[in-house]
Amino acid sequence: METPKLTHVVLVSSPGLGHLIPAVELAKRFVLLYNFKVTVIAVTSQTSRAETQILDSVLTPSLCHLIDIPSPDITAFVAQNDAVVTRLCVVMREARPAIRSVLSEITPRPSAVIVDLFSTETIPIARELNILGYVFIASHAWMLALLLYSPVLDELVEGQYVDQTEPIKIPGCKPVRPEDVLDPMLDRNDRQYTEYLKLANGVLQSDGVLVNTWEELQREELEVLREGGALSEALNMKIPIYAVGPLVREPLLETNSSTELLVRWLDQQPSKSVVYVSFGSGGTVSSEQMKELAWGLELSEQRFVWVVRPPTEGVADAAFFTTGSSGIDEVGKYLPEGFVSRTSEVGLLVLEWAQQVTILGHRSIGGFLSHCGWGSTLESVTNGVPLIAWPLYAEQRMNAALVAEGLGLAVRPRVLPTKKVVRREEIAEMVREVIEGVEGVKGNRVRERVKELQKSAMKAVSKCGSSYVALSQLANRIAG
Repeated sequence: METPKLTHVVLVSSPGLGHLIPAVELAKRFVLLYNFKVTVIAVTSQTSRAETQILDSVLTPSLCHLIDIPSPDITAFVAQNDAVVTRLCVVMREARPAIRSVLSEITPRPSAVIVDLFSTETIPIARELNILGYVFIASHAWMLALLLYSPVLDELVEGQYVDQTEPIKIPGCKPVRPEDVLDPMLDRNDRQYTEYLKLANGVLQSDGVLVNTWEELQREELEVLREGGALSEALNMKIPIYAVGPLVREPLLETNSSTELLVRWLDQQPSKSVVYVSFGSGGTVSSEQMKELAWGLELSEQRFVWVVRPPTEGVADAAFFTTGSSGIDEVGKYLPEGFVSRTSEVGLLVLEWAQQVTILGHRSIGGFLSHCGWGSTLESVTNGVPLIAWPLYAEQRMNAALVAEGLGLAVRPRVLPTKKVVRREEIAEMVREVIEGVEGVKGNRVRERVKELQKSAMKAVSKCGSSYVALSQLANRIAG
C-alpha cells in the first residue's frame, strides 16, 4: 500500500509580534486541520521578550518545526533615523541567503512557501526552487487594496498624499482620507516609501494572497480584489485571494507570578468594569500625552489595567526594536505625582508587555484603549470587547477609520493622537462611554456591534464557515 504523501509548508515571518503571532496561528491551522508538516522560519529581532515567549510557548516540536534566524546586522545598510518599514525590508533582504539555504536543504521538499508582507523577496527564491509562493497579509482587505494600488497612485497623484484636499480613491473601495494613509505614504521622499512600493509589486508576483479577515466582514473589498473586480481589472491581477481570518491567539497557560497576580486582580473586579490600555509591543506616546492619559483614567473613575512604558517624543513606534527593561520607578516619574497611590485600588500598572489575550478574554474587561494594530483589533473583536481607537503608526490610522466609522466597533478621539495631545477630559469621556454605556448612546451601540461581529468571526473559522472553506481550498491546492 502506497504511503500517503506528506505535504510540507514553510512559513516565513519578519521580526515583530504583529507578524509572528498570525504566522504561528496559521501554522497551527495547517497542522491541526490538514495534518501538514509545517516549518516556521522566524527572523527575530533578538530584543523582544514577547517574541521569545511566543516562540517558546506555542511552537512546540510536536506541532511545528521552528528555525530561528537571528536578525542580520544591517548597520551598514541603514541610517540611524531610518523608519521601521525600511529596517524590516532591509533585515529580510539581508536574511535571504539564510532563507534560501533552509528552503534548499529541508526535507521533505516544501510544497509551498507562505511569506509575510516584508518577506516578499523570498517569492523569487521559491520560484527558482519550483515551490509555490504565497503572501500572507496579517492585516485587512482595505489595507491590501491600498497597498496594491499604490504603484498606480504613485503615477497619478502629484505632491504628498497628506497634502491632498480630496480622499484618495481606490477602484471599488471606500476612499482613504489623506491623514489615514499608511506610514510609508506620509513622506514620498523618505526611503521607506520606495521600499513600500517594492512590497506592493512583490505581492503581485505570488501565486496567491491570504488575508487575515473574513468574507462577511469585508465582502466588498474582497470582491474588488478578486478576478473580475474593479481593482483586479485596474491592475490586471489574476491571483486568488483567500480570506482566512480571524487568526488570533488563544490564551497561553502561563504560571509566571506577574500573570497570576494580574488574573487574581481581574478576578476580584465586577464583570465588564475594567478598561485595558495598551499600545502594542512597539507603541509609545509623548510624556505630555502619558500624563494626560493618566489623568483621564483617574478622572473617568473606572477600573483599569495599563501596560506602561517610558514615553518618547515624536516617535510613536520607538519600542519596536527595543528590549523593554524599565522598572516601575523609571516609568513612575513620568506619571502625575501621587497617581500610583491614588489609583492603587482601581488600577493596575503592568510594565512593558502583558498577556493580552488572557486579559481580553477575562470577564471583567469591558473596553480596550488600543493602538489599533490589526492583531489587537481582532483579539478584541473575538473576545467581544469594544474599542477606544488610538492609532499611532504603520496602518493603524486606517484600521481606526475602519473599526470606528466603517464597522462601528470603536469610539475615537476627535483628533488623531499623533497630531495633537488628547486631553484628559476627552479620555475620561471615552472610557466612561465604553465601560458604563447608557441605553441609546454610542457606547452601547458599539458594544452591541462588537457582539455581532464576535459571532460572525467565530462562525467564519468554524467548520464549513467562510474562512474554514477558503483555507481548505488553499490546502487542497498546495497538497496537489
